Amino acid sequence: MTLHVILLLAYMALCRIKAVEQLQYDTPGELGKLMGLDRIPEVRCLRKKMSELSRNEAPQRWAGVLSQAWMEQSPELAGTLYADGHVRLYHGRQTPLPRRYVARQRLCLRGTTDYWINDALGQPFFSVERPIDHGLLEVLRNDIVPRLLKDVPGQPAPEQLQANPYLSRFVILFDREGYSPAFFREMWQQHRIACITYHKYPKEAWPESEFTETSVPLPAGEVLSLKLAERGSWIGDRREGLWVREVRKLNPGGHQTSLVSTAYAQLGPENAGRLFSRWSQENFFRYMMEHYAIDALNEYRTEEIPGTNRPVVNPAWRELDRQSRVLKGKLTQRQARFAALTLHPQAEPSEIEKWERQKADLREQIEPLEHAWAGLKERMKSTPHHLAWDELPTEQKFQRLAPSRKCLSDTVKLVAYRAETALAMIVREELSHEDEARALIRDLLRSDADLHPDEVAGVLTVRLHTLANPRSNRAVQHLLDELNAAEFSYPGTNLRLHYTLAAPPPSDSAVPC
Repeated sequence: MTLHVILLLAYMALCRIKAVEQLQYDTPGELGKLMGLDRIPEVRCLRKKMSELSRNEAPQRWAGVLSQAWMEQSPELAGTLYADGHVRLYHGRQTPLPRRYVARQRLCLRGTTDYWINDALGQPFFSVERPIDHGLLEVLRNDIVPRLLKDVPGQPAPEQLQANPYLSRFVILFDREGYSPAFFREMWQQHRIACITYHKYPKEAWPESEFTETSVPLPAGEVLSLKLAERGSWIGDRREGLWVREVRKLNPGGHQTSLVSTAYAQLGPENAGRLFSRWSQENFFRYMMEHYAIDALNEYRTEEIPGTNRPVVNPAWRELDRQSRVLKGKLTQRQARFAALTLHPQAEPSEIEKWERQKADLREQIEPLEHAWAGLKERMKSTPHHLAWDELPTEQKFQRLAPSRKCLSDTVKLVAYRAETALAMIVREELSHEDEARALIRDLLRSDADLHPDEVAGVLTVRLHTLANPRSNRAVQHLLDELNAAEFSYPGTNLRLHYTLAAPPPSDSAVPC
């Protein structure tokens, strides 16, 4: 039962069936043949099976085992890790989730934040859910770094770290949200973890004579030619700051993009290539939202947030802050109008009288606003900014979205995404345009095929139908040769999978009149 449910969820992900409810619009017998069944279960039965598989945090444990296995399979990729947050929007009414800033929509919307860890190529390892979010640094310090110290393979031994003071265990890359000299210092001194990010407060521009044309290798194998310059820089204050490697890229328009790194044992161009490849994680988010519906709800149930010691923003302080911002905006507007009122030295008496009247009116509006704003600032100082979860008023508390079925579905989608990525990398070898690989794999996964089981020979032949053009057929044939050489067996059986491509139909010129 477990194998069939997991296989069905994987087939749904690969065939772009984004929700369980969409199964009612697909032929149940055709999908059933792929699993050796008469038909797939109906929607209600599948939801019930998923709930049974999601008990006792079983999906979370399975996801952890898969993450460790993926890291051990590619230790060279696990040494460079991308960390970033992704907001899953929630438009329901079951619980008033707090508002988060969504960069892709430039709005503050209700949702929950997931922090993802991806490898150097953008492939996912695991994610950490945060119903109560205090930012990237908090989740890195408390959840992600302890897990990585335990799971990342190939870390240097303590003797190696002591012998080489510039050697690091692994490298974490993130955007400007994680810029913190104190955090960089903590990670390096306590764990010997290197951090790379953009410089949040770069100083004056460097002379263009320092920039030289440099070949920058990217983790995917490409090589770019960029104008780079490098210096040693001190960031932060004297107490919590540290020396870092600062690398700047000169853009065509003259703007300089600055990055800082504590990966002292690596060259500046290598650090630049890793950070500039961080868009692979952003592309992963976009692709998963578009093709795998990573943000879709799998159930409408909510549950209480387990015991937590993380503080939350005080609702009373948040309301005072809102009122203060409103008053500050009104005050700034009137002060600007007051300063803009000027009078010509040779003005007429009527103009002088009008000018004095306008100045007096604005002064009468500004003074009460200044007193009100000062009073709000004093109230904000006496009001605690954060409260413990237990001290939060009952009407202000919220629940989290039930994570179990969501975690099960997301884990299967991650396996499907990695499988699709592996197939695309094989197909890419025969295509001149790399962007066409995933599109070809998507078309191939949804194309028709004939199944011919031979129990005597122990072979399950899968005959694929030809695609639209000979170029695609050649790329697919290259993929099938690689799969046949691997000699995979169909899950749950002893039948060896053998893939063939049906002969293309004859062209019009070969058909007799």
